[in-house]
Amino acid sequence: MTSAGQVAAFAGVIALAAASPGPDFAVVVRRSMMAGRWHGLVAGLGVATGVFVWSVAAAMGVAALLEASAVAFTVVKLAGAAYLLWLGVTALLAARRGGDSPRFEDTPRAAARPWVSYRDGVLCNVFNPKCGVFFMAVLPQFVPMDGRPADVLLLSSVAVLVTVAWFATVATLVAALRRVLSRPRIRRTLDALTGAVLIALGLRLATTSA
Repeated sequence: MTSAGQVAAFAGVIALAAASPGPDFAVVVRRSMMAGRWHGLVAGLGVATGVFVWSVAAAMGVAALLEASAVAFTVVKLAGAAYLLWLGVTALLAARRGGDSPRFEDTPRAAARPWVSYRDGVLCNVFNPKCGVFFMAVLPQFVPMDGRPADVLLLSSVAVLVTVAWFATVATLVAALRRVLSRPRIRRTLDALTGAVLIALGLRLATTSA
């Protein structure tokens, strides 16, 4: 059975990974900036869902299969890269329209559909095969040799809770600064920067190898 020390150590590793700047961080920040804390939280929940999927997949050997199969890895990688590029282009177009364009929450359909933020969080993470490789490398170090499904479920739940806690903090901080960030010139600059970062991450993902 997984010990309390192993759980604490695993939580620390996941916290460091979650805090590392990447596509997940960019998506949560952008959703928080555009639509407020709630949408940022929902995007974070989407990322956490992806984390749970990858941790369970690693335990089941799916991630190992993904790493072993160049074709499968490439398909997932290119799908993720395309999605990041789409998000990046969307942000750049928003910057081009200028900071005076309608805000996200001012659009009824968008405001009524937090699932869009959740979807972005899920797909951003699930379509990143590097997450699967990460869990395949990390998870076995914390699961006992006689590990049971309950051990995997426990560690997966810890990964989800740590991820949610981190991105809830990010969403709260960004939302607190939203009045300043929503100023036309600042928002236009942030949209442009976020778009450039997402596009760069998409291109980086597309050119990485297993």
